[in-house]
Amino acid sequence: MQETMKRSGGCHCGKVRYEVTASLDQVMSCNCSMCLRKGTVLTFVGKDQFHLLSGEEGLTDYQFNKKHIHHLFCATCGVTSFARGTSPDGKEMVAVNVRCLDDIDLGSLTVTPVDGKSF
Repeated sequence: MQETMKRSGGCHCGKVRYEVTASLDQVMSCNCSMCLRKGTVLTFVGKDQFHLLSGEEGLTDYQFNKKHIHHLFCATCGVTSFARGTSPDGKEMVAVNVRCLDDIDLGSLTVTPVDGKSF
């Protein structure tokens, strides 16, 4: 069981940096057209658990399908380290790409497949 703790992360070039308070007990691999192509592994947190430290001005926003999620990526290196959106209950949330967290051993986590293609 992963404890809830503050973790740091960001993009490849380092322009986008953030801190997130999260447990990594429930990480998921989505098969929607976007996640499948990028290979993201996600965890979701409330807006108040995510703090962007740098790089807001260098983010590019991409939306598709129902346009509920802002897929943000670094305009310099192209890495999508997080996305912003709204959960089904209307609360603002952040989807964090676990692969972009510092010092994470993805092999030690239990990754649950999610059928995002059907949403």
